Amino acid sequence: MENQLAIFIAITSAAVVIQAFILIALYLAVRKSSARMEALATEVKTKTIPTIETAHSLLIELRPKIESIAENVSHSSTVVRAQMERLDAALSDVLDRSRLQVIRADEIITRTMDKVEETTEVVHKTVVSPLRQASGLIQGLTAGLEYFVGRRRRNAGDGMGVPQDEMFI
Repeated sequence: MENQLAIFIAITSAAVVIQAFILIALYLAVRKSSARMEALATEVKTKTIPTIETAHSLLIELRPKIESIAENVSHSSTVVRAQMERLDAALSDVLDRSRLQVIRADEIITRTMDKVEETTEVVHKTVVSPLRQASGLIQGLTAGLEYFVGRRRRNAGDGMGVPQDEMFI
């Protein structure tokens, strides 16, 4: 049993020594990584801090200009909106007036056409109809006179009663 105890102690001692080497290796690796990280952090600080400071100072310088631009854009959009509303009102007014003028012109043309039709009817009733009646009366009188004049000629003519020209008609 003593032999086993010695073997067990030897194995345990060897395991402790191996663990010690592993811990030393881990310590050295961590120290090396830590040194690299510190170097990297120092490099980042030296390169980024001036850039950040420059950006910050640039932002401080540009802030009033940016605010001025924002105010100008806001003012311009307000002016444009007001002008568009005025333009819309003016166009609506023009369209309404144009519509009224078209309606008015249509009414005037309609009234004129009605007057022309009425005048045509009046002229027809007062001038054309009496002229037709007078023309008919004159044609009737002319036909009657021609008949009477033509009868006398027939009686006074060759004795046949019908003129030679009328035979072929």
